[in-house]
Amino acid sequence: MTTNIFFVGLDAFNRETLAMLPQAHTCTFHAALTIDEIRDVDSYDIDALVETAAERMAACPGGVHGVASFFDFPGTIIAAILAQRFGLPGPSLESLLKLEHKYWSRLEQQKVIPENIPAFRAFDPFDDDAYAKLDLIPPFWIKPIKSFRSYLAFDIQSERQFRDVMQVCRERAGAITDPFRSVMTDYGMPQELADMPETFIAESPIGGAQCTLEGYVYNGQVVVYGVVDSVREPDGHSFSRYEYPSFLPLEIQHRMIDVARAAIKQAGFDNAPFNVEFFYDQTADHVWLLEVNPRASQSHADLFHKVHGVPHLSVIVDLALGRKPKPMDRHGKWNVAAHLFLRHFGDGRVVRVPTRQAMDHLGKRQPDTRVKIDVAKGQRLADLRNQDSYSYELANIYIGGRDRAEILDKYDEALAALQFEIEPE
Repeated sequence: MTTNIFFVGLDAFNRETLAMLPQAHTCTFHAALTIDEIRDVDSYDIDALVETAAERMAACPGGVHGVASFFDFPGTIIAAILAQRFGLPGPSLESLLKLEHKYWSRLEQQKVIPENIPAFRAFDPFDDDAYAKLDLIPPFWIKPIKSFRSYLAFDIQSERQFRDVMQVCRERAGAITDPFRSVMTDYGMPQELADMPETFIAESPIGGAQCTLEGYVYNGQVVVYGVVDSVREPDGHSFSRYEYPSFLPLEIQHRMIDVARAAIKQAGFDNAPFNVEFFYDQTADHVWLLEVNPRASQSHADLFHKVHGVPHLSVIVDLALGRKPKPMDRHGKWNVAAHLFLRHFGDGRVVRVPTRQAMDHLGKRQPDTRVKIDVAKGQRLADLRNQDSYSYELANIYIGGRDRAEILDKYDEALAALQFEIEPE
């Protein structure tokens, strides 16, 4: 008898990745919701999405054995609601929201790791006196209490810039924050947080070498099985690539693990995967916690496959079935791996994308390299949804190598083959 596992936001690229798992021999993976139903949509009706997913799950022959998501809002929230409805393994919705609500998460972290988080303030973007009330001197960062992929996150350098970006924040933030706050209200979260008029958070700047811890909690035990370095573009705003394994000293990684464990336990998060973003300030020898995400990062799955021989989506599958994940042994083909972002800075219209012939040629030269094209010919970059505030993603490229030098050489070869042309608007 097959084991049926449903994913909220299943897409073709991750379906291919799931097929690489050892569990694929005994499990069938279904879409509770497709990626098109939770991404690039005009609005979110969470109740309707939950009901649609529940109907599909209830109609599955053989029953439902697990549900999960590797996508941020609304994926993780809907998966947690569905797990509770069907009596399946998963984290409590309250513990998940404590991590996803950026202000609530800071309040909880302040109780156990105050020295590892920046100064923070919540504010209402519709309040004309918001800047004066922050009591923060630029530079500082602002972002919605709920967003993803650095959507509407701005590096504020002056009061004038703050006031300039408020119009954008007022126009666009509600698409995510409004349905997120509705979930808080509908599922009985603390009223002072669910009804707060402040929908943005400002934080003092933190910096240094950035990385992400990938791990899980099983029956209260917090396990970290990998650390991925996050390398930014020269402007310091957009990600250039993810590299695995991390180049940070093990002593620093273990300090981060201790901080992450305290934050996750404080939230009461259990029986689910997570990733935690950190900065290590080498000058001050200090570890800063940026945020905790209650999911495994699907952006890192291919990195683990290339180094360990299995994508870490296997961790999601085991936890969704109520099982303790197996250790990540080093059985992969490569010593190191990278997920590289091909970006364009500034608006424009896509007039050329890589041809099928070019993709096939690269595939013959680099059989293990995976490429995901994120734009289509004729598309205007400004119409892409949920991008960061400083650039647009054209493609994601996943490369393995003996060392970093070989990865960068392969990337140069990939760029030569994958020709994009953007006509300025």
